[in-house]
Amino acid sequence: MTSTALSHKPVRWGRVAVHLGCLAALLVMLYPLAWLLATSLKPADEVIASLNLLPGHLEWSNYSTALDGVNDVSIWRLLSNSLLIAGGAVLGNVLSCSLAAYAFARLRFRFRGPLFAFMIATIMLPHHAVLIPQYIIFNQLGLVNTYWPLILPKFLATEAFFVFLIVQFMRGLPRELEEAARIDGCGPFRSFFQVVLPLTRPALITTAIFTFIWTWNDFFTQLIYLFDPDKFTLTLALRSFVDASSTSAFGPMFALSVIALLPIVLFFLAFQRFLVEGMASSGVKG
Repeated sequence: MTSTALSHKPVRWGRVAVHLGCLAALLVMLYPLAWLLATSLKPADEVIASLNLLPGHLEWSNYSTALDGVNDVSIWRLLSNSLLIAGGAVLGNVLSCSLAAYAFARLRFRFRGPLFAFMIATIMLPHHAVLIPQYIIFNQLGLVNTYWPLILPKFLATEAFFVFLIVQFMRGLPRELEEAARIDGCGPFRSFFQVVLPLTRPALITTAIFTFIWTWNDFFTQLIYLFDPDKFTLTLALRSFVDASSTSAFGPMFALSVIALLPIVLFFLAFQRFLVEGMASSGVKG
């Protein structure tokens, strides 16, 4: 009787349609990645002339050319430059944004509300609106063609989105922990570093992940401030392939694009569990 009932269980076509729709959307989103991988193995004449996804034959020399670097700069130098800028940006954002968030979430001072609203309003400010004033300031300080314009602003809590993210997380932490620390003689800074900061790890890791990805993929800002090929990042090196030999270097350019994606993918896979936890916690608390 039970087996007969199970064999005639109605099919939920609505759920099947949802799963098929999600699968179709996944294929659409993954197609650019598949195209990039396939194109990185195509010969130069197939990159532009052929519309086929799969290459006629595998051109592994594209990767060997990409690994040789560009403009007499090795790929390891380009990779180290990218890691230096991204690592400095992560450190600056995590430290400065968490300090600013602690002030807005826990401390009491005059005009806290208007200042927090003004900070949130800066999220709507286009990056290009402040780029020219920033360039003038760094140029007068003699910091153009160095990494400081790409790292130093991160230590000034200029990313309002991350400040807001951490504020929302801190508002959900019990104040009793800080009150107990205050009774034990802890001041604001000691309470922040020893009590609050360890508890905000999910939000801090979320900040680190987004900062790393956005900084690693930032092309325009690096193009404005960096002139010396020895200081180029992997992102700027991609443009050098086209400038050097036009269409003949498209294969190595796509191969270098695949190589440039690997650190982002590995970084995301290593911390994706904390990313989901941090976004969920910051969204429901406070």
